[in-house]
Amino acid sequence: MARRTLAGVAALAVASVVMTPTVAQAAPPGNKDVTAVLFEWNFNSVARECTTTLGPAGYGSVQVSPPAEHIQGSQWWTSYQPVSYKIAGRLGDRTAFRNMVNTCHAAGVKVVVDAVINHMAAGNGTGTGGSSYTKYNYPGLYSSPDFDNCTSQITNYQDRWNVQNCELVGLADLDTGENYVRGAIAGYLNDLLSLGVDGFRVDAAKHMPAADLANIKSRLSNPGVYWKQEAIYGAGEAVQPSEYTGTGDVQEFRYAYDLKRVFNNENLAYLKNYGEGWGYMNSGVSGVFVDNHDTERNGSTLNYKDGANYTLANVFMLAWPYGSPDINSGYEFSDHDAGPPNGGQVNACWQNGWKCQHAWPEIKSMVAFRNATRGQAVTNWWDNGNDAIAFGRGNKGFVAVNHESGSLTRTYQTSLPAGTYCNVQNNTPVTVNGSGQLTATLGSNTALAVYAGKSSC
Repeated sequence: MARRTLAGVAALAVASVVMTPTVAQAAPPGNKDVTAVLFEWNFNSVARECTTTLGPAGYGSVQVSPPAEHIQGSQWWTSYQPVSYKIAGRLGDRTAFRNMVNTCHAAGVKVVVDAVINHMAAGNGTGTGGSSYTKYNYPGLYSSPDFDNCTSQITNYQDRWNVQNCELVGLADLDTGENYVRGAIAGYLNDLLSLGVDGFRVDAAKHMPAADLANIKSRLSNPGVYWKQEAIYGAGEAVQPSEYTGTGDVQEFRYAYDLKRVFNNENLAYLKNYGEGWGYMNSGVSGVFVDNHDTERNGSTLNYKDGANYTLANVFMLAWPYGSPDINSGYEFSDHDAGPPNGGQVNACWQNGWKCQHAWPEIKSMVAFRNATRGQAVTNWWDNGNDAIAFGRGNKGFVAVNHESGSLTRTYQTSLPAGTYCNVQNNTPVTVNGSGQLTATLGSNTALAVYAGKSSC
């Protein structure tokens, strides 16, 4: 059902107003670029987590699941089939949403909303907020003329028209080339902005022409608001992610795909020039992740079931200065379609199936590392030609990762000032001598991370 490549919309806006790139904000606002994606957490639980964990850990933003009224059902993907633009979904009502935004802001955490604006729900019935609907008719919002003429499914990703005009998995494609539709979508996003939202993750962006999205964004009360667009890379496809960089960030799916291959089957030594050196988009416009809610289920990336490979991949991502990282934080699943435990209520991490990857000590500790090393270039790269690597971030931090099958003891050259530091991966002291060297033993599948300003554990 509705997931990562959700149905497309019309490419009718040849004369659309295109915003200049200077208006776009190509990185999450503020100096903290790590986003915790609390997938299918209800708003009350998100609010508490901002206060207890995200703010203190240094997360810059939290991304929440789609808040709009949607079809009924327990499956997670029901959140991606909107029925109206009322804040009346499974995760909470308007009051709970507003309270969550205010609480997160008080904790120093900005709020990003997963915005489903490419399509409306399939089928017919009554939504989670009581709205009646049938496909192509959502009373008070949209009717048949607001949707694409193509009502067959997308079949050819080498055909731009097919990708951006036809339907995927039977969802009703909004005609985003139409003035009324653009205004209605902008109205929804402006309503969220009025509640204090700081940015958007635009679902299924590749199925909407970039010019249409630029026009919609130009109608916002804050047209420079942060957003990142889901445009999945496919070799040889007609629609490419780089088309969308004029309005903000774009999610770089290749980053996640390749991390899986490297950590599972290749050598970490290959990561020495990870990022643009691998043909990816520019770091400044790229949203990166180890996994997201789609890819953890479809097997295209690592996920929580991959143990140390998954943990170390997240450690590397947070230590490496490419893109703006998302930490996926979801729940255990054996059924691909299973919705959130307790309807999204998280009473405690690591209970009732909630995985809380954002709070895993190895991952959470690297958020502060990333904040402390922001803007610092990679220095003192070392690798053993295989699965052990180390590198510095200027004179602000140093990381070593041992993905070998046995322990590793060696002396590393860093650019850190002499002194005692805390290895935040295991809360043990590390000494850097007057020559900038540190000696450490790393067990198999463990890491070391030290940074300026963290001298004691």
